[in-house]
Amino acid sequence: MLQTALLVVLAVAPSSPEALRGALQERISQVKGATVAVAYQDLGNEKDSLLLAADRSFHAASTMKVPVMVEFFRQVDAGKLSLDQPIPLVNRFSSIVDGSSYSLDPKEDEDAALHEQLGKPVLARELVERMITRSSNLATNSVIALVGATKVTETLRGLGAKQMTVLRGVEDGKAYAKGLNNSATARDLATLLAAIERGQAASASSTQAMRTILLAQELNDLIPAGLPSGTRVAHKTGQITSVLHDAAIVYPKGRAPYILVVLTSGISDERVARALIVDISRSVHAHAARNAPSP
Repeated sequence: MLQTALLVVLAVAPSSPEALRGALQERISQVKGATVAVAYQDLGNEKDSLLLAADRSFHAASTMKVPVMVEFFRQVDAGKLSLDQPIPLVNRFSSIVDGSSYSLDPKEDEDAALHEQLGKPVLARELVERMITRSSNLATNSVIALVGATKVTETLRGLGAKQMTVLRGVEDGKAYAKGLNNSATARDLATLLAAIERGQAASASSTQAMRTILLAQELNDLIPAGLPSGTRVAHKTGQITSVLHDAAIVYPKGRAPYILVVLTSGISDERVARALIVDISRSVHAHAARNAPSP
């Protein structure tokens, strides 16, 4: 019965932002208990946009790795850091609650292989790349220790992201117990990705490097799965228990790119959440294709 309903919602490409809004709301309503936010912006047509609960705050999960990357490259631009500087790889980090140390469990890390290099120097560029493309938690905490979480949030504010906040690294259990979590909104992630695509987040060379890293993402079963084969997508996913996100710059063939951010929470079955994001991506792409501006 659910599959039949989806066909009704997605069979015809929505021709206007309001038609798209209705199609997405109908699809979202089919998942009981789901909290979902969507931000869509056609970068070739500023009038073609959609915000759905876009200012609702979510646990950022691994989407916070995007602003960490931005801050890293801005510090490279400022001469404070170098892409080729060696970073001693350690698995010991300080809680923001009391400074006590904690370490990461390789079994809970998407990039467990990086843990095999503990005790060795790793180039900063490799840590940043693995933080995004493999969502490495060890690389993330290493980069945050390098650039500073406070600086990441300051950069977010400077780029127009008013709510998204990076407080800490991954798996800071004491902070989590006190509700001190990294947070994100669909609007702010869309703002950040648009700044990267437009070359406004850092220097021209750094924003190009960031796009290249995001395009090399290895976790592609969310927004990319709803797109025609071969569509280039620069994106970052995020996932914790009952939370699944994807934030993307989509590059359809022969036209200007668009931004799509989908944040979800309250869906205990990951397969259901994944199917929802894929369907939203498919519906947005159909809309964008029907309203395609010149590249």
